[in-house]
Amino acid sequence: MPQPTRSDVHVNVPLTNISVAYIQREDRFIADKVFPVVPSDKQSNRYFTYDKSYWFRTQAQERAPSTESAGSGWAVDSTPTYFCRVFAVHKDVDDQTRANTDTPLDMDRDATIFCTQQMLLRKDQLWVTKYFTTGIWAGITGAPLDVTGAATAAANQVIQWDRAGSDPINDVTTYAMRMDEQTGFRPNTLVITPYVEQKLLVHPVILDRIKYTQGPAIPTLQLLAQLFNVERVLVARATQNTAQEAATATMSYVASTKGALLLYVNPTPSIMMPSAGYTFSWSGLYGAGAMGTRTKRMRMEHLESDRIEMEMAYDHKVVAADCGIFFNTIVQ
Repeated sequence: MPQPTRSDVHVNVPLTNISVAYIQREDRFIADKVFPVVPSDKQSNRYFTYDKSYWFRTQAQERAPSTESAGSGWAVDSTPTYFCRVFAVHKDVDDQTRANTDTPLDMDRDATIFCTQQMLLRKDQLWVTKYFTTGIWAGITGAPLDVTGAATAAANQVIQWDRAGSDPINDVTTYAMRMDEQTGFRPNTLVITPYVEQKLLVHPVILDRIKYTQGPAIPTLQLLAQLFNVERVLVARATQNTAQEAATATMSYVASTKGALLLYVNPTPSIMMPSAGYTFSWSGLYGAGAMGTRTKRMRMEHLESDRIEMEMAYDHKVVAADCGIFFNTIVQ
């Protein structure tokens, strides 16, 4: 006896309540979290730097009757500059594809999200290159100095935080004190990678410090900040595919160095206050916001398509190199 088959009674159609896309949440990206953004109405400009040596030396003298007071002064460097490079990407949505698209796909929405991901990823890549590596920060000596993790500690070295005998709390607070001594500002931010986070969250010294706290002795980033005596511990989590298009994906964290960056960051850009770095954004770019970003949708009639285009104009800039210390290969 003939019976309907499963293919007779059901035709596969796309589900309208789910789709699968690997969209990284914006909180995984680090570039807009660490340093304040300084909007600029021009693409490039200068800023002033006060020589700290004058401000940490006193020439005040006892004054005898009918004599002049001791004279003093300071120097200002007006040569530092920034230049906001313009980065852009677009995705074309052609009329035929849009008309033939099934729910829940939305080509215009997807193109906007895709371009946003592209721009955030590029910004994080440049942030890591500019800040999160060796030879950038002046540390505590006035010349590039990076603290290196090693099996045994020698000059400018500490025991790697995943080795027996290491003490990350002592290491961070010791170098924080040295920065405080050299600059007058104690670091308030620690940036780490997921590799370092993993080791810190199970480190015996850290677990021992919190075992008598109220509630479960489970370390968090907030607890790490308290233990390291900084305001924030941030994790650079953005991940990337470094393979060429159509090749097998090669996935890695953007901040793939197993390092940590200890910083003093001025919470709000202001006059006569140091900050390890700033991100200068070209807010004066036509149509851009304070972050130097603009998104455009334009008709490409010769392609019978609409173009979704995004631009970002910014410059990641080291402003006070002595307000940063980089811990290199701090875990194995």
